[in-house]
Amino acid sequence: MNYEMLDLPKAGDTVVVGLSGGVDSSMTAVLLKEKGCNVIGVTMSLWKGDLKLDPSLPVHDSCYGPGEEADIEECREFCKEQGIPYHVIDVKDEYQKQVLDYFKNEYRSGRTPNPCIRCNRFIKFGALLAGISKIGIEYDWFCTGHYAKIVRGDEPVKNLYGEDASESENGETHPAQIAVALDVTKDQAYFLNRIPSSVLEKVRFPLCEYTKKEVFAMARDRGLKAAQREESQDFIPPEYFEQLFSDKPSVPGDFIDMDGHVLGKHRGIEHYTIGQRKGLGISSTAPLYVAEIDVKKNLVVLGRDSDLLCSGLIADDFVWPADYDPCTSFDALVKIRLASRPVEVSVSPYEPKEGESFTGKAYKVMFKEKQRAVAPGQSAVFYKDGVTIGAGVISRALK
Repeated sequence: MNYEMLDLPKAGDTVVVGLSGGVDSSMTAVLLKEKGCNVIGVTMSLWKGDLKLDPSLPVHDSCYGPGEEADIEECREFCKEQGIPYHVIDVKDEYQKQVLDYFKNEYRSGRTPNPCIRCNRFIKFGALLAGISKIGIEYDWFCTGHYAKIVRGDEPVKNLYGEDASESENGETHPAQIAVALDVTKDQAYFLNRIPSSVLEKVRFPLCEYTKKEVFAMARDRGLKAAQREESQDFIPPEYFEQLFSDKPSVPGDFIDMDGHVLGKHRGIEHYTIGQRKGLGISSTAPLYVAEIDVKKNLVVLGRDSDLLCSGLIADDFVWPADYDPCTSFDALVKIRLASRPVEVSVSPYEPKEGESFTGKAYKVMFKEKQRAVAPGQSAVFYKDGVTIGAGVISRALK
């Protein structure tokens, strides 16, 4: 299938830009204004001030933290300098429910959640857009500083999955899809995999054909204060992690090895994730890693690096372009975390066994080469020709 990148906003279009105070969103607004668009800036308000930080500790530049007030002030000043209308949209309650509560529940279930993917689906491209409409802002496009492309194929979407793909009305459509950006080192297509095609129709990413280096250079040339800022690294400052989970006491349990021998005591399963090596507090002649987490027995299983290798995975809670489920086997490339390289896989519908339950239809994903540290809760995102063609949440690894 051939793909065409969808048109970016043009002069005279009204464009709402999601601003964070960082260089990417700031340059997005500037580039659109220079093109002749009518730009409106908006910022999400997430921070409830419910977590208290030791004043002796440094404050990290994170998505959720006490630095939000300063970020909003910087955005307001930026918009004033640029002559851009500015609004702050309160999404605190929805963020608490969809991101923070989800994050805690997943960790307490022995899984490794990806809060950025969750936030993009339900907050940045969900609650924020609803808030914009609620205050009466009408717009042609919603733009952000993400590094990704939005494309459309020249064939029905069902053709991506082979001759045996299911027949349905949605399968005959040509939906908007996410494709990787020019700068693959900063590509964020993985983070955007759950945004519905219907929402993507009015979304654009103007930085899709620039490198991060070029964006910084353009910002410096224009004297933008954002060019001096460091990039946000964490969803939440590490110093707040203990407080975030303080609503319920941790339940200590046993560290065991792959043969079931007790090696020591863990602090509570929410403090660990598959592949983790640091912070275990277990001495050994060889490096040990978290290989499995047994929630029912409250056990953290430690193994060697070779014990982390997996032949495949089962995933559920799928999203597909145009909400079209192919209901068939197909080959693709997959990424099982943001930093992993895409690898070849065969994907096929999975029939649940007795006692298994899934969110929606599950699929079995088998790697052509074994992969390390497959973590339940992370997303498995499928690609063909650099375009996302579906994604699910990892339910369990296949050793």
